[in-house]
Amino acid sequence: MQGEKRIAALWLPFWPIERLYRDLGRRHPELLERPRALARAGAGGLRIMACDNRAKEAGVEQGQPLPDARALCPSLEVHPADSKGDREALQRIARWCIRYTPWTAADPVGRDGEPDGIFLDITGCAHLFGGEDALLREVRSRFEGLALTIRCAIASTPGAAWAVVRYGPHAFSIIAPGEEADALRDLPVAALRLDKPTTSGLMRLGLKQAGDLYGKPRAPIAARFGADVSRRLDEALGFEREPISPDRPDVLYRASLSFPEELTQIAHIEEAVLRVADGLCKVLLREQQGARRLELLLFRVDGEVTQFQAGTGRPSHEAAHLARLFREKLAQAGDDFDAGCGIEAIALICVVVEPLSPMQGGFNENEAHLHDLERFLDRVSNRLGRERILRLEPRSSHVPEGAVADVPALNGITPAMRGWQMHTQEHRASMMGGTMPRPLRLLRMPEPVDVVAEVPEGPPRIFRWRRIAHRVVRTEGPERIAPEWWRGNKQQTRDYYRVEDGEGRRFWLFRDGLYFRDNEAPRWFMHGVFE
Repeated sequence: MQGEKRIAALWLPFWPIERLYRDLGRRHPELLERPRALARAGAGGLRIMACDNRAKEAGVEQGQPLPDARALCPSLEVHPADSKGDREALQRIARWCIRYTPWTAADPVGRDGEPDGIFLDITGCAHLFGGEDALLREVRSRFEGLALTIRCAIASTPGAAWAVVRYGPHAFSIIAPGEEADALRDLPVAALRLDKPTTSGLMRLGLKQAGDLYGKPRAPIAARFGADVSRRLDEALGFEREPISPDRPDVLYRASLSFPEELTQIAHIEEAVLRVADGLCKVLLREQQGARRLELLLFRVDGEVTQFQAGTGRPSHEAAHLARLFREKLAQAGDDFDAGCGIEAIALICVVVEPLSPMQGGFNENEAHLHDLERFLDRVSNRLGRERILRLEPRSSHVPEGAVADVPALNGITPAMRGWQMHTQEHRASMMGGTMPRPLRLLRMPEPVDVVAEVPEGPPRIFRWRRIAHRVVRTEGPERIAPEWWRGNKQQTRDYYRVEDGEGRRFWLFRDGLYFRDNEAPRWFMHGVFE
């Protein structure tokens, strides 16, 4: 059926022990011949959490006390279980699987409370690999190349795929749409992802298989075991929705490229990035969208994913410009960039896009300079860091230090930036109307000065700033700025003066507070210098 939801469930039944063998194989290949097991604290002391086939042949079993396991297999090598490491590694494998679909997530429900599977929402993706059967063969081949045992199942619901992949008779299964009830009928009730107490209670009542729950009154079951039984059954049969929630942002636009032979040289990877960026930008141009934030994913042969991020200040659909941003990222990584045994696929993802603004067919000289400046800011910001390259953004405030804010240049044209033209026009109008112009250079924080004035409310005649005395020969002002009422009583009325000393240097000072009005005596501050 067109648009039918299709979910692939991948199960790694020996995930913890196989991950241990992969790590040992990289560091000490000569140690792989010994029987090994993972142990963690349990009831009565350390217990076996997982073991390999050599240990099983010697009689070691999961959940067995460690002393009993050593008695059965004296040569057993025991390693501490690393649940956190297993989860993080499984997340990396799930991220590597986005080569098949953008919607991947580590299975939150595993055996014994430890995740050991991955969900893939392959709706609309299977035909890209030749169909669901070809997709399963591809997945099986890739995971076998990673030295991981895998079972796969495809169904219309995550619950049905989870049940079949763990309790079904075959390692690779495809459940046709609408056949979930038949596929689950003979499976144990544990296949419904119920906890052990609930599973044991249902089996004591004679409800041993999932099919035994079909058509049974739900109220008595819910009264005794809670609502999870009915909910899990409805999720598996498709009567209740169960979305897959990946821990990655939505993928708006994506372009990918696979290679018949692995790439190991930076020059070849850069060329591949340019090609995939060109394909992505053609789609963006057709949709009249521009990229603002992108991610480059390099899929390594060993199952790891190398990720780079880049952003632009304005929407862009220029493949050469976007590819250059990532080329500089690769060059910046230098010796820290590890291609492993080679890159077998790459993907370029648009995380944030914005509509393209209308543009003329050609640039005039000013537009060309502005365009070059924007691309330069993109490159420098991505090279040095998003928070390193800043620009000023206007704010609705008459207080000088609150009239602008430092924001990253990659923020682009925000609503506040669109008001720059009006802000500039108002500033010019105030200058033409006789209002004092403000200096281009302001101190980060106003600095206190000592002032001598002829009258209390009058302009300064002598002031001392940074231990240097200045005699004022010309004065213009005051420009009065009242406190912003929404900030409470934290500010006082300011009177700004533009002054010039005997050597021609011009300063911008203000008196904070008014005589005979404020409780505290007014103070003087230096706020800026005219160039």
